[in-house]
Amino acid sequence: MRHLTIGHSPDADDAFMFYALTAGLVPLNGPEPAEITAVHDDIQSLNERAQSAELDISQISAAAYPEVADRYRITACGSSMGENYGPVVVAPHPIAPKDLAGCRIAVPGPHTTAFSLARMYLPDFQPVQVPFDQAFDAVDDGRAHAAVVIHEGQLTYAAAGFSKVLDLGEAWFSDTGLPLPLGINIVRRDLGDAWCHAIAASLAASIDYARANPAGALQHARAVGGDLDEAIATRFTAMYVTNLTRNMGPQGHAALTALYQRSPIPTSHPVPLDIVPAP
Repeated sequence: MRHLTIGHSPDADDAFMFYALTAGLVPLNGPEPAEITAVHDDIQSLNERAQSAELDISQISAAAYPEVADRYRITACGSSMGENYGPVVVAPHPIAPKDLAGCRIAVPGPHTTAFSLARMYLPDFQPVQVPFDQAFDAVDDGRAHAAVVIHEGQLTYAAAGFSKVLDLGEAWFSDTGLPLPLGINIVRRDLGDAWCHAIAASLAASIDYARANPAGALQHARAVGGDLDEAIATRFTAMYVTNLTRNMGPQGHAALTALYQRSPIPTSHPVPLDIVPAP
């Protein structure tokens, strides 16, 4: 029996797309029987775990892939891509992006795509790393002047009393005309080609199942996310589980290439885009 670990964040889109696979509602037709253990962790922690190839399959930030490309392949299914939307820079009052120069800005981690984008589109600032769900608190308690919010915070910042400074997804789309690759799914190279293709096929089937049976998948996503508000979970899932999630295709490939070419964060590895195709 092969034991496989699958890591994903507790936010709604990841839990939604992995629901059927981790619940055994779709088959995993690999070279041998397998059992699956799901691991829920924040995206920065998943990025760090990938550096030691701890998990067999994992969601990570797209920006984190260059440092793990020698150990993992990307699957064409399972990506979270913003289509003219993405992480949002927020502040407690209206302010122009240029006025954040030198300010302390809360970010969800140094390996996240959100941090890379903030480096691209904001003036020089002082990053303050906080867990993604503490971004608003970091501003409220004075640790930071502003914050880059990801996950459901992209939808809830106004209700929390914050003003939008810049939507980094809008800035990216204006600059490139491409979708914004935020999260990607990866699979360990040393599992071998047959397992990589079997996992990609099962994840694609899991996405298809969730989109065809959204009530159960959303209930699971809300439970994993800490009883997330139903309207927010529904809206967020619609934003980040799309046709590009089912298969990134040429658009997604071009978007990843652009992200790595434009990244202001140096990498010690080349970035071979070794993508396992979606069935």
